[in-house]
Amino acid sequence: MPRPPSLAVALLLLATVAACNDGPPLKAPSPDAPMSTVRYLCQQNKTIVADFYDGKSSVGPDGRPVPGGRVVVQLSDGRKFSLPQTLSGSGIRYADSSGTFVFWSKGDTAFVEEGSSQTVTYRDCVAKR
Repeated sequence: MPRPPSLAVALLLLATVAACNDGPPLKAPSPDAPMSTVRYLCQQNKTIVADFYDGKSSVGPDGRPVPGGRVVVQLSDGRKFSLPQTLSGSGIRYADSSGTFVFWSKGDTAFVEEGSSQTVTYRDCVAKR
């Protein structure tokens, strides 16, 4: 019949586990903190800083998915927008409720469309490393 471990063995095991811990316990990120921040350099020396936030997706009344993410975009001309994520066939699309300001991101690239004619005002934007 095997003997139960002694108190000394249990304390040694506890000390070994404690020694593996390098710091404070991991905390979940604050819901107000962005998942990531990306800085883009665009044509004509324009820049974009984008703070990406995660959010819970849902299903709309018509059965289509409704993305839950959002982005806060700061443009080099001083304007700042908080935009909800919208449906996209390719990349990630964020737009205001009227669709007159749209920020698109795909991989390390991005661009901005503005106005009812969807003029590209920030083009060929590439994430700075």
